[in-house]
Amino acid sequence: MILGIDVGGTHTDSVLMDNRKIIKKFKVLTDKSNILKSVLTATRAIAEPQDIKKLQRIVLSTTISTNAVVQDQLDDVALVVMNGPGVAPQDLPLYEKTRHIAGYMNHRGMEAEPVNGAELEEIKFMLDKKKVGHYAVIGKFSTRNSSHEMQVQKYLVKDGAKHVSMSHQLSGALNFPRRIATTYLNEAVWELHANLVAQLDAYVKELGVNIPLYILKADGGTIEYRQSQRQPVQTILSGPAATIMGVLPYVPLGKDSVSIDIGGTTTDIALFADGVPLLEPLGVRIEEHKPAVRGLLTHSIGVGGDSHVRVVDGTLLLGPERRGPAMAFDGPVPTPTDAAIMLGLADIGDKGKARQAMESLAAATKQTPEKTAQAVLDLACKLISDKVASMLGEINAKPVYTIHELLEGRKVNPTEMIVVGGPAPFMAQRLQEVVGIHATVPGDSDVINASGAAMARTTVELNMVADTEDGTLSIAEEGVVEKISPSFSEKDLIKRGTHLLSEKARAAGAREEDIVVEVADIQSFNVVRGYATTGKNTRVRLQVKPGLIKQTLN
Repeated sequence: MILGIDVGGTHTDSVLMDNRKIIKKFKVLTDKSNILKSVLTATRAIAEPQDIKKLQRIVLSTTISTNAVVQDQLDDVALVVMNGPGVAPQDLPLYEKTRHIAGYMNHRGMEAEPVNGAELEEIKFMLDKKKVGHYAVIGKFSTRNSSHEMQVQKYLVKDGAKHVSMSHQLSGALNFPRRIATTYLNEAVWELHANLVAQLDAYVKELGVNIPLYILKADGGTIEYRQSQRQPVQTILSGPAATIMGVLPYVPLGKDSVSIDIGGTTTDIALFADGVPLLEPLGVRIEEHKPAVRGLLTHSIGVGGDSHVRVVDGTLLLGPERRGPAMAFDGPVPTPTDAAIMLGLADIGDKGKARQAMESLAAATKQTPEKTAQAVLDLACKLISDKVASMLGEINAKPVYTIHELLEGRKVNPTEMIVVGGPAPFMAQRLQEVVGIHATVPGDSDVINASGAAMARTTVELNMVADTEDGTLSIAEEGVVEKISPSFSEKDLIKRGTHLLSEKARAAGAREEDIVVEVADIQSFNVVRGYATTGKNTRVRLQVKPGLIKQTLN
C-alpha cells in the first residue's frame, strides 16, 4: 500500500492507495505553524497501525516553498557573483542583492582570472553588519570548473555563514541568469525546507516503522525527503506537479487534453499532447524568478472556490484574492462556492448564509439572487476559459516540449478537459459550455494531488561534459571529474552516464523497475587548433523518465 499526502496552504489531504485505487481519503485544515501535526492527523485518519505496517511508500507534495516565494516570505540572501566579461552586471537577475567579485573561468573551464581574497573579506565584513547568514555563490562557467565557487564557499563557511548554496551543485546548464535565480531561491527557502525535513524526521519516528518517505518535485518526480535538503529549490511548484500526476491516469492516450484544477484560491491549468504532459524545458517560472528547475508546464489564475466576489461601479469582479472561506462556512465575503450552494449545485455548508451572500451582491447588480449567483459562476468560467485560450496561444507560438521529447511543428489542440478540485463537480458543466471542450470529473477529484504524489516515480538527471582534447569527463553537480581517452565516444559517454544516473536514482529512492534512463539532450562539437581537429567536446543530459510507478506496491 501507498500513502499520499498533499500539504496545501488551506488543507492537508491524504489518501491510502492499493493497486492504484483509493481505499480511504481525508482532509484536515493545514496548521502552518505545526506541519507535523497536520501530517500526523491526515495519516492517522486513514491508516490504522496495522495499515502503517503494510506501507511500503509515503509520498508528500507541498506548497510550503511555493507559497513562501509567492508571498515574499523568504530569508535574506546575499548573492556573490563572478560574472567575468561579456555581460553587464545590471542586466543580470537580482542585481540589487548581488555583490560582484573578480574570478572567471572561460568556456572550457580554464581559469582566466583568480578570486580576489581581499574582495571577499570586504564583502563579508559589510554583510556581517547586516546580519546576513545565507549566501548564494555563482560563477559564469562554474559548470565547467567549480573550483572558484568551492573556494568562495569554503571562505564564507569558515567565517560563520549559516549556509551557502553553489550554482554548480544545482544545475549543469550553462544558462547563467537562470543559475543565478536557481541558487538564490535554493538558499532563500533552504532554512524553511530544513524545518520541514526536521518535522518529517519526527513524523517518521512517530510512525515507528522504517518506511521510505519522498517529496514530490516540480518535474513530477519524487526524491527521498532527506536528500531534498540539498536542493530544496526542486520542490518549488510541487503542488501543481502533483495535480498533473494525479490527472495522468485519466488523460486519454493519443489525444490532446487540458486539465483544470480549481482550488480555493487559484486554478492551475496544464496541457497534454498525445496524452503526455508538456514540459518547461529551460526551467519553470515563479513570480519574477526564472530558475533552471525543470518542471511540468502549468499556468495559474487567481480564480477559486473561495475567491472574493464583489461589485465595483456596477461591475461584478472576482478574485484574485481569497479573504477566507465561503460565507456558507462563516467566511467574511461572497464567493463562487456560495453561488453554487445557493443554486443547489453543491450540497454543503449553510444554504441560508450562501443566499445572504448572493443577496448582498444582487442589491448592487439589481438582479435576482439566482441570476447573480449564475453570473458569478459564469464569470469564473469565463476567466478560466480566457486563461486556457491565452495559454494555448503562447504554447503554440513556440516549440512544444513534452516530458519525453520535442514535438517539431506541433500545435496543441485539446479535445478533452479533465476538471478536478473541490469546486469541480459544480463548475465542470458550465466550463464545458464556455470553453467548448468535453469535460470529465474523475472520481475523488478533491484529493487528486495526494493521489498524484503517491503514484509518481523517482526522477533524477545528470549533465555531463566529455572533452577528449583535455582528456576529462566532468559532472559539475556531482563534483565528479574523470580521466578519459582520446577515443572516448558519444556511446561511451551515454553508457557511463546511464550507470552513474542509475546509481543516483537508487540513492534517491527509485525502485529498480522504475529506472528508465533516456537521453534528454546531446550536443557534440569538434575542437580545432591550428586548422586541425584535436578533440571533441560532447555534452549530454540524461534523465530517469518521468511518469507513474509501473504498478502500485502491495
